[in-house]
Amino acid sequence: MSSNNGAARAAGIFGVLAILAIPVGILASRYMSGVTLLESLYVTVPAAFVLALIALSANRRARFSRARSVRPEGGRLSSFLAWAGLYIAVIGAVALAVYGALRAAQ
Repeated sequence: MSSNNGAARAAGIFGVLAILAIPVGILASRYMSGVTLLESLYVTVPAAFVLALIALSANRRARFSRARSVRPEGGRLSSFLAWAGLYIAVIGAVALAVYGALRAAQ
C-alpha cells in the first residue's frame, strides 16, 4: 500500500512541477534582466515535458499498484495533474513551433 501512495504522491508532485515550469520561466524572464521570454521558453517547455513524462510514469505505476490492492481507490488528482502538465507542455511546444514557422516564413 505504501508503494501506491508513494507513486501517486510522486506523480502529483511532478505534475505540479510540470504545470508550474512554464509560468516560472515567464516570471524569470520578466524579473531577470539577462533572460528574454523566448530564451526562457526554450528551456522551460522541454523541462515541463520531461517532468510531465515522469509524472505520467509514476501515475502509471500507482495505477497498477492500485489495481492489485484490496481496496483500489483514489489517484484521480495525481492523474489529472500529470495529464495537465503534459497538456501545458504540448501547448508550449506548439507555440514555439508556430513562432519558428512564422520566423522562417519572413
